[in-house]
Amino acid sequence: MSLERLLFPGLLAVAMASVSHAEAQFTVDGPFTADTVENLARELAAKPYSAPAPVPESLDKLTYDQYRAIRYRPERAIWADQPLPYRMQMFVSGFYYKEPVEIATVADGRAKHVRYAPDLFSVEPPAQVSLPAEDIGFSGLRLHNQLNRSGVWDELLVFQGASYFRALGRNQVYGMSARGLAIGTGSPAGEEFPLFRAFWVERPRAQTDLIKVHALLDSPSVAGAYTFIVRPGDNTVMDVQATLFPRVKITEVGLAPGTSMYFFGANDRIGVDDFRPSVHDSDGLLMINGRGERLWRPLANPQNLQISAFMDESPWGFGLMQRNRHYHNYQDLEAHYERRPSLWVEPQGDWGSGSVVLVEIPTQSEIHDNIVAFWRPSEPLAAGQTYRFAYRLNWGTGPQTRPGELHVAATRVGRASISEPTPRRLFVIDYEVPIEGTALPDELPTAQVSASVGTISNVVVRRNPQTHAYRVSFELDPASEKLIELRVDLNVADGRPAESWVYRWTP
Repeated sequence: MSLERLLFPGLLAVAMASVSHAEAQFTVDGPFTADTVENLARELAAKPYSAPAPVPESLDKLTYDQYRAIRYRPERAIWADQPLPYRMQMFVSGFYYKEPVEIATVADGRAKHVRYAPDLFSVEPPAQVSLPAEDIGFSGLRLHNQLNRSGVWDELLVFQGASYFRALGRNQVYGMSARGLAIGTGSPAGEEFPLFRAFWVERPRAQTDLIKVHALLDSPSVAGAYTFIVRPGDNTVMDVQATLFPRVKITEVGLAPGTSMYFFGANDRIGVDDFRPSVHDSDGLLMINGRGERLWRPLANPQNLQISAFMDESPWGFGLMQRNRHYHNYQDLEAHYERRPSLWVEPQGDWGSGSVVLVEIPTQSEIHDNIVAFWRPSEPLAAGQTYRFAYRLNWGTGPQTRPGELHVAATRVGRASISEPTPRRLFVIDYEVPIEGTALPDELPTAQVSASVGTISNVVVRRNPQTHAYRVSFELDPASEKLIELRVDLNVADGRPAESWVYRWTP
C-alpha cells in the first residue's frame, strides 16, 4: 500500500469534501506522490461518470476573435520570477473550450492548486466581457521554453481541448495534435472524446530542460492517469505513461492517437482550385511493423470516409509525417506548412497484436483536422480491469534512418493518356536517400507493383538526378472498380532496404 493510501483513504471523497475550501475537486493542496493521479483515476472509475460544470454564461458565446483577445498576462506566468527553464501560462474557458480544467503545481512532494483569477488575463477588443471572479478553473495550459534561442521564451507545448495536446521541435510551427485517448473514431455510433480534467505540473529544475506533467483523464467509458516527461530539442521528445480504468467494455479504442490535416497534394488534386501546390500538416503515414518493414502510405482527402487498418504484431513505431520540407511545394507565406512537425510514436514494451488504424475524413477546407492515426489492440478493454501502456512521442522531423536506406520522397498521380478517353491513371513515385553522399549501385533496381483489383501496366524504373535516387512509374486501369489497394516494393541490387509504398486508390 502506498504512503498516499495510508495518509488519505478515499482520495476522491476527500477531494470532493474540500471543494468549498480549496475551490477544486481534484487538485487540492496537499501531499503528491507518484500514485496520486492513478489513485484518483481508480476511484473515479468506480463511480458513475459525472460531466464537468458548464462554462459561465458570459464566456459561452465568445467568437473566435473575441476569445483570442483574452490573453494571459506574461508577467504573471508561473515561475516567471525564478531562474528556471520553463514558464507556464493558462487559458481562460470559453469558445470551443467549455470544460473547466483544474491545474496544480508540484514542488517538494506537495501539490498546490493554481486558482483562477480574472486579473491573470487582459481583455482587449473585440472581446467585451467581464471575467468571472470566482474560481472557474481554466481550459488548459501552455509551457514556454527558450527552445530556439537564449532569452526568447517560445511556446513549446499546449494542453487544451478534451485530451488534445501539441508540441514543437526546434524552428517549427504548430500543425498536428495528439490526444490522450481515442474512442469510437470513425464509428457510425459517433465518437466519444475523453477529457483531461486536471493537471499537475512539477516545478522544473534549473539545471535540466526536463519537465513532468501529470493528467487525470475522464469520460463516460474510462478514467485514466497520464504522465508526460518532456525534453525539448530539434525533436522534442515526450515519454508517456498511461494507466486506464475502463468503466465499460471498450471495443473501439485508439492508443497514442495523432490528429492532422490533409487538404490536397500532388497525389490528390482532382477538383482543386487553389494557387498553392499543396496544403497539409502531414503528407503520409509511416509505419515500421514488427518485422522491421518500413511502410509509407500517402494521405488522401477522399470523397467518402475511409478507414484503413494495418494489422501487426509488436510494432516498432508509426506516425503521421510531414516529409515534404520545401517551401516551393506549398507557396504559403503565412501557414508555413513546410515547418509543421511530424509525430512519431514508439511503443515501449510489447503492445502485442492489433492494427495501426488510419481514418481519412472528407473536407472542403484546411481549417478541419480530417486525419487520425492510432493503435487499436486486437482485444477490447474490459470493464473493471487495469491497463498500462507506455510510449514515446517525437515531435520534429521523423524517426532516424538507416544508412543508405531509400525513402519515398513524393507521390504524384494524374491522367495516364491525353489522347485516349480512358480511366487509366499514372502513378509516379520518387525515392531518395535521406543521408547525402550515399553511393547507389550502377544497376537499376526492380519494382514489384501489385494491385488488389484492376490492371497494372508500363512499370518503369529510372534514375532521378533531382533526388539522387530513383523514380518508379506505372499505369493503373481500374475498369469499374471503386477501391483498389496498391503496393510497390523496390528491390535494389546491393540489397539495401527501401520503404514499401502502399496506397488506396478511389475515383
